Amino acid sequence: MSTTRPAGVDPRGPRLGAGVTTAVLAVVLVTGAWPLLALQAGVFALGAAGRSPYGPLWRAVRRALGLAPPAALEDARPLRTAQAVGLVFALVALVGVGTPVFAVAVSAALVAAFLNAAFGLCLGCELHLFLLTHTHRRSTA
Repeated sequence: MSTTRPAGVDPRGPRLGAGVTTAVLAVVLVTGAWPLLALQAGVFALGAAGRSPYGPLWRAVRRALGLAPPAALEDARPLRTAQAVGLVFALVALVGVGTPVFAVAVSAALVAAFLNAAFGLCLGCELHLFLLTHTHRRSTA
């Protein structure tokens, strides 16, 4: 059992990333540009590994706008789960290029990204918390 604290993330950063992701996925859905979706899948993979390219982007934007640091940081683990879920949808869409599966998978990822960007509702984060709550084994000792 690890005693180290999880890395904290400025909660405004993932919303910026979700906004960029929303725009990218909207372009993919309208144009069918699967190479752009492949790039987005790479971004999802980096995010799932805790290396999202949007983190440095947010820090630069925050500095440029002179915004104060966040009042509190949020746990990065649910965000990594959300990125992993996005990666799964992107991979399903890439496998389904040329079929309705492509549009359905891209649409699902687009809705999730939009909800996060517009309302701060991270469905992948909620999934992480649900799984954590419902798969935790209680000690009988």
